[in-house]
Amino acid sequence: MLLSLSVGLFTGCAAPPAAVALAPTPGKLTWSAQQQAAWQALPLPGKVATRYLLEEPALASAQGQRAALKADARSSASMLRTPVRVEADALGQLGFSWMVPALIAGADMGVRGLDDSPVRLILAFEGDRNQFSGKNSMLNELARLVTGEEMPYATLMYVWCNQRPVGSVIQNPRTDRIRKIVVESGPQGLMQWRNYVRNIRADFEQAFGEPPGALVAIGLMTDSDNTHSNTVAWYGPIGLRQ
Repeated sequence: MLLSLSVGLFTGCAAPPAAVALAPTPGKLTWSAQQQAAWQALPLPGKVATRYLLEEPALASAQGQRAALKADARSSASMLRTPVRVEADALGQLGFSWMVPALIAGADMGVRGLDDSPVRLILAFEGDRNQFSGKNSMLNELARLVTGEEMPYATLMYVWCNQRPVGSVIQNPRTDRIRKIVVESGPQGLMQWRNYVRNIRADFEQAFGEPPGALVAIGLMTDSDNTHSNTVAWYGPIGLRQ
C-alpha cells in the first residue's frame, strides 16, 4: 500500500464515481451531483476498492439531514482525491467534518499491518525532493517508473485513532514522508458529526518540523483491508480559507 499512498494523490487510475463530486461554493467545497470530474477514484493495487456514494439528506437520516459522502469499506482500501493549488504563502485554514458510527477493532495507526482508519483527510504538498533520504529517493524513483509521476514531497493526514491521544503525530512505518495527526481518539464522539478547523501551516510544521510547500491535492480514504473488517463513515464539506 505504501507506493499507492505515496503517489496516489497525484495519479488517478479510474474515472470518478457517477454521483460523487466536489462543487465549489463561496468559502467551502460541498458534496453535490454537479462537476463530477472534480473527485477522482483511486483504487490501490491488489486491494478491493472502498465504495463511496453521495447521499442526499432525504436518503440518509443517519448522517444528520445534510448531503454527505458515505464510505463503505469491506476489507477494502481506496481513495478519492482532487487536485488543488494553494501556494505556501497562501495556506490558511482547512475545515472538514465527518461522522463515524464505530471504531475498527484491532486497528492501530502506528503499527505496520494494522493501520486502518474509518476516516482520513489527506493533504499532499510539493517540496525539494533533493532532500529525500536514500530510501525515499528509491521510493520516488519507483513511483516514477510505475506511474510516470513523482510521489508528493510530503503527505499529511488527519485521522481518528483508537487509542493515541489527540494531537499525537504518527509517522508512517514505511516512510517518514507520510505523517498523521490524530484529531479524534477512542469512542467518545462516535455517532456524532465532528467538525474541525485546522491551521494547515501550523499542523505541517508540527508534523514535519519544517515549513510547508504548496498544497497540490486533497484526498480522503476509509480503509479496513489490514484488519479484514467492515466499517462505514460519512464525510461532510471540505473548506479552504486564507
